[in-house]
Amino acid sequence: MTAQSDTAARARRQNLVWFDHFDSVEKACLGGKSASLGEMAGAGLPVPPGFAITTHAFRAARDGSGVIDAIRAELDGLDPGDTADVSRRAMAVRELIMSWRMPPEIEAEIRGAYRALSDRTGRKRVAVAVRSSATCEDSPDASFAGEHDSYLWVRGDDSVLEAVRRCWASLFTDRAVSYRVQMGYSHLDVEMCVAVQKMVKPRSAGVAFTLNPGNGDRSAIAIDSAWGFGEGVVSGDVTPDNFLVDKVMSLITQRTVSAKQHAYRLGDDDQVRRVELGPGQATAPSLTDAEILAVARLARAAEKHYGCPQDVEWALDGELPDGENVVLLQARPETVWSKKKITVSAGLDPMASIVATLARPLHARKP
Repeated sequence: MTAQSDTAARARRQNLVWFDHFDSVEKACLGGKSASLGEMAGAGLPVPPGFAITTHAFRAARDGSGVIDAIRAELDGLDPGDTADVSRRAMAVRELIMSWRMPPEIEAEIRGAYRALSDRTGRKRVAVAVRSSATCEDSPDASFAGEHDSYLWVRGDDSVLEAVRRCWASLFTDRAVSYRVQMGYSHLDVEMCVAVQKMVKPRSAGVAFTLNPGNGDRSAIAIDSAWGFGEGVVSGDVTPDNFLVDKVMSLITQRTVSAKQHAYRLGDDDQVRRVELGPGQATAPSLTDAEILAVARLARAAEKHYGCPQDVEWALDGELPDGENVVLLQARPETVWSKKKITVSAGLDPMASIVATLARPLHARKP
């Protein structure tokens, strides 16, 4: 056995992987979402800290449960066209998975990791997101987005363990079961990794594109921002502030401060609610100039790492000090302008041509 294959074999046997200790050989046991978080953390991008409970832990719990035959029997002869039948069988399988006894060594590792994360963040019972990260998310011919469950603002190791079981069980939501039948996937070949990550309590949040989404200009970074959580920006419920930053010169070239009548904020009960803003904050910019440039640098770093224009979700973590509080929540390739052929006008002045060349990485992947 080569050193590389031995490392890969050990990775497949790990129960838990911290995102900032991610190695590419571990990708297969993490699922798409967790592997992406690990890659970003490994590249030095500031993602909220956390860890992944691997597919090895899932298999150990499944194989030691003694109910695999019962699960197989529930799924045998399933009629995807009969929604009532799908719902009944899927619920029965979820109940069987919730009955699994988690192996003691895995339970101990998860409890220990959660406590270590609490210590690391300076919070006694740090609030975390517990997110499903199934192996089928890596499939090039199917999209399982939204098919599996995630749980937000989870506190305490007992609650984390319960949420992990629920993520495992969400492999068998009605939608996931029907979709696998439609796509020809075997139910018992799909495995679940679970990501556990510190929740961000944002002062401001939004999205950034490493090109101008209005005209495809790759020398610009476009930022949308609003107070509180980014849900309102992503859903279109809040009219965000808009900023345009010159990618090469790091100058703010355009700004539009919108009247933001409300924001999404966290209540004392760990529930995110829409709240009305006072007139002073409603018309104030949700980012300072220094923060605008910090968000632009983060988006630019993501583009440099991935080698193509990025669509980035970011937040200003209100629990971190200024200068260290811009965090990356998600990065994915920009899919509209990146697919279009870039042309250069014959009348483009020489300096503009140089800027355009500098702004588009030579190593960028062809769309």
